[in-house]
Amino acid sequence: MKALDIEAVQAFLLVADMKSFTRAAEALDTTQSAVSLKIKRLEDVLGHRLLERTPRLVRLSVEGTSFLGPARALVAAHQGALKSFAVTPRRLVVGISHHIVGAELAIVLKRMNGMEPSLVVEMHVAASQDVLDDFDRGLLDAAIVLRHDDRRRDGEVIFEEGFGWMAAPDFEHRRGERLRLATQSEPCSVRSMAIAALDESAIPWTEVFVGGGVATIGAAISAGLAVAALGRRVAPPGTVDAGPRLGLPELPTRDVMLHARLSDPQARRSLKTLCAAIRSTAM
Repeated sequence: MKALDIEAVQAFLLVADMKSFTRAAEALDTTQSAVSLKIKRLEDVLGHRLLERTPRLVRLSVEGTSFLGPARALVAAHQGALKSFAVTPRRLVVGISHHIVGAELAIVLKRMNGMEPSLVVEMHVAASQDVLDDFDRGLLDAAIVLRHDDRRRDGEVIFEEGFGWMAAPDFEHRRGERLRLATQSEPCSVRSMAIAALDESAIPWTEVFVGGGVATIGAAISAGLAVAALGRRVAPPGTVDAGPRLGLPELPTRDVMLHARLSDPQARRSLKTLCAAIRSTAM
């Protein structure tokens, strides 16, 4: 059997973790066809089909599942060998909005580590405006935030975030009562968006919980205390969009923006990997 191409194995792991050839190509800063070709050659060397592809789904075959563990060990050993000559670990300082990372953060970090195990990620999670302020002061290498308005022209759109009125499946709202809300503390653009939507629809509301991030708001809605305007992607597992059932107004989507100032090619590649990992959770 021929020796395995380590880059092809890395591509296989990215596709397996992100469940997308497109996202894997973004992380590797290459094309989808190049990733497909690498994995096809890997499958030819191994003599087994590793991935099953459909127009909407990429999943591991039985043989791919068996190969996953050894593939991770091979890439880890390769990275360990390269680290023998590293002087200092690379660090990427990123600020991210509260509303962009939630229950899926562990998945994002796992995918990031699988591609860049030697990278030290310093992550600051705060309100979008606070993250942008720190970025403008030079405290961050990159900022990933919700777009506030159209006045700021710099930055790259990563994807479009959809919001819903997230709640526990058994959340009860009695007719005639004020809608119980869990919100982020002010100032918060998502809070303002939610309140404006309710006011425009003449729906009375009251805040019953004010959190310090998506994790605390998620805990409140999971406990059945209230509903909250949250990105469906970051809402806690088990919660549902109660908007249609409760007759609540549809919430607008918001662009997720990347602002970065990186000259080092490796740092830029690491940031591409992070963005691809976040995008993969939006599928």
